[in-house]
Amino acid sequence: MTKMRAGVAGAGAMGRNHARIYSLLEGVQLSAVYDADRVRAEAVVAEFGGQAVDTLDELAACCDLASVAVPTVAHREVGCHLLERGVHVLMEKPIAPTVADAQALVDASRRFQRLLAVGHVERFNPVLKPLEERLTQPRFIEAHRLSPFPNRSVDIGVVLDLMIHDLEVILHLVKSPVVSIDAVGVSVLTNTEDIANARLRFENGCVANVTASRISPDRMRKIRVFQEDCYLSLDYQQQEGQMYAKVDTGIGKFDVEIEKGEPLMGELQAFVDAVARGEKPAVTGQQGLAALELALKVTELARLGMASSSAP
Repeated sequence: MTKMRAGVAGAGAMGRNHARIYSLLEGVQLSAVYDADRVRAEAVVAEFGGQAVDTLDELAACCDLASVAVPTVAHREVGCHLLERGVHVLMEKPIAPTVADAQALVDASRRFQRLLAVGHVERFNPVLKPLEERLTQPRFIEAHRLSPFPNRSVDIGVVLDLMIHDLEVILHLVKSPVVSIDAVGVSVLTNTEDIANARLRFENGCVANVTASRISPDRMRKIRVFQEDCYLSLDYQQQEGQMYAKVDTGIGKFDVEIEKGEPLMGELQAFVDAVARGEKPAVTGQQGLAALELALKVTELARLGMASSSAP
């Protein structure tokens, strides 16, 4: 069987991980890695195989599909270039820095009839499957995503860096339009928001409260979903969870059975499978665009609050 040829644009920490996983997937050959810094590309291929290339055209010439893990500001340029040259693209999140850039990527995917997937990796976290299986009509969702200061992605705020993961998952779970947003943000170590909280109200009555921080001493990635008959408390990081439901004696606590695994492995396998079958990706360009639109609205409101609080 002919192997699917995979490439990676961007040989930083995330690109290196994509290359590592492509080298492990059955039926996939890591063919090429591109980076503006050729030394970094050469370091990645020395670890995982393939060849370092000097241009996007060279990358496109030897790939059926590619992950784009370059800085967000370059997503539109790199993604559209590869799509135009016939490559199916997995774009790291956020899909782009602006709605216009994201729409250009979605349009290019349609025009050149190539798949555009977006790397919202938590959609492939094993904790999400049992949640989806038990979900009926969520009424209240609470999400916390905390991390130490990353010393990367400081050109964007914590909403686009971290909170967007939870915003995309919540949009996926609720499946209803957002009708109102309240948001606050605090700048501590950068010129953008380092801590943010958003409260979202949906047309169907669901409410979500989302908190993100990148200046926490500890890491936390948790989501709790409440519905009429039960609520689920899930830990993305530990890949474990509990369900609380009515029983004859009151409220019973039950462990949720979760088959642990590497979310990025699941994400790339799903992308490869979608390309092979000609199916819609699990997280489409349009869904990535919707998550970006929401994240930008939250960012705008959070920064408005920051500006008003710093005014004399």
